[in-house]
Amino acid sequence: MSEEPLVIDRSPDRVVARLNRPEKRNAIDRQMVDALHALCAELEAEPRTLILTGAEGVFAAGADITQLRARRAEDARRGINAAAFIRIHDLPMPVIAAIDGYALGGGAELAYAADIRIATPALKIGNPETGLGIMAAAGGTWRLREIVGDGLASDMLLTGRLLTADEALSAGLVSGIHPAPELMTATHAIADRIAANDPLATQHTKRAMRAPRAAHPDIDGELQAELFESPEKMRRMTEFLERRGRR
Repeated sequence: MSEEPLVIDRSPDRVVARLNRPEKRNAIDRQMVDALHALCAELEAEPRTLILTGAEGVFAAGADITQLRARRAEDARRGINAAAFIRIHDLPMPVIAAIDGYALGGGAELAYAADIRIATPALKIGNPETGLGIMAAAGGTWRLREIVGDGLASDMLLTGRLLTADEALSAGLVSGIHPAPELMTATHAIADRIAANDPLATQHTKRAMRAPRAAHPDIDGELQAELFESPEKMRRMTEFLERRGRR
């Protein structure tokens, strides 16, 4: 297996990025963060769906504790992991996290940054940071609450509680559970459905979903106005009407 922290498989409509530090249970270190930034730059310039997954039955068992122990106040203020995860969250096209096994601490926060999360029955996800004398500062304190609500987020963040696959599914933290051998097939099926749609309409939908409530409905109207004038809208709607006319 490659020694690169991120193994990347590119195709015209999607990119699969596999976290690749299996000897450290894919713990997220600075080199991996740098690789994620480089990948984000690529996908910002050439938007494609991003699939994030982990090597050898683990998504990511957290941030690299050896590096975290060495960090000081100025490192916290730079938001090393948080900046990368925000950039992933803000990519133009959807991000899918395919999660097997542990997604803990920074690994969980990376998963929270995705638009769609699916998992295997082996999933264990949560934020045990307070047990290590730190907090979930790379999106956990605000993004998890947006996904599962205040009550469950408070329980998880303040106690370090980990959710099982069934609990995560019930809470809406993941949208599907699949046996490990079928996880990537299910993930690519989601990416196929995205690829069948108009990329610009998909990007505008994601942009609208990410906008603050105060921006609506104005942002929806502006984005829809652009789509109403697009050749792809005319082509797709014409084909739809022609198919219906042949029935």
